[in-house]
Amino acid sequence: MGLGDRTAPTAEEYAAYRDRYSNWGRWGADDELGTLNLVTDAVRRSAAALVQTGRTVSLARPLDTHAGPANPYPAHHFLAVDGSGGMMDYVGCFVHGFTQTHIDALCHLSTVEGGRYYNGKPFGTGHMPLDHTGTVDFWRDGIVTRGVLYDIPRLRGTDFVAPGEPVHGWELADAAAAQGVEPRAGDAVIIRSGFGPYFAATGETPGFTSPAGVHASCVEFLAATDAGLLCWDMQDAPIADQGIPNPLPIAVPLHVHHIVLPYMGMPIVDNCELEDLAPVCAELGRWEFQLVIAPLVITRGTGSPVNPIAVF
Repeated sequence: MGLGDRTAPTAEEYAAYRDRYSNWGRWGADDELGTLNLVTDAVRRSAAALVQTGRTVSLARPLDTHAGPANPYPAHHFLAVDGSGGMMDYVGCFVHGFTQTHIDALCHLSTVEGGRYYNGKPFGTGHMPLDHTGTVDFWRDGIVTRGVLYDIPRLRGTDFVAPGEPVHGWELADAAAAQGVEPRAGDAVIIRSGFGPYFAATGETPGFTSPAGVHASCVEFLAATDAGLLCWDMQDAPIADQGIPNPLPIAVPLHVHHIVLPYMGMPIVDNCELEDLAPVCAELGRWEFQLVIAPLVITRGTGSPVNPIAVF
């Protein structure tokens, strides 16, 4: 059962993903990069060779400073008052959630057994790692690799991925073939579901979850292709669309997050803006490009706001 026969995992098969796709120990007991180890110097050089025109496209949403159902804790942005002697900005925000474009560090989510993060690192107080490990500051040198846009609405001939029709792993393989791209180790797999077009068409108010999105079956594709990181505009598809229980007893679906972060050690860039990128890829006939991501150096941080840049 799986990609080969285009079948979604059963609950038992999904539970086995924790062992089947675990990278614990693959790069040593002190590893802090996880699947970013697959982004080698050779991968970075190859990504640099993709730059032909120099055209750049941001994959980030604007920092959300307004409270709403999707963002109960908006970012703060204050400007200096008149007479302060200079222009100053103060910005403060919660990194995670469903509005800000951010990268998840490996300590962002624990194993289902509890008490452990990626590579078996133990909890400390406040559900943070006991030691300084798994945090975003270990990625201070940035992430530069080949980005590949998997444009699922384009593949399906629709404007967006609809509820009840989640993105499956075999569709990523189909999209790669349709776009003439061969997946490579260290790739940033960028999955477009059509976040903006969905809300524009339905008139719904975004909430603290994704109305549609990516099925757990995509984990098999990520592992089989040795992806370096996952980026997406919608996140895990709703629990009802997964057809298997949520791995944690909460309302927010975590089927992909749960395997990718604590077991595979794969960073995730949540809440990308892909509506500027998709038409450029279609115009140029290119769905591969150099991707540059520079997380803030937040000591012991569980993630960071980011502005991913595609360079063509």
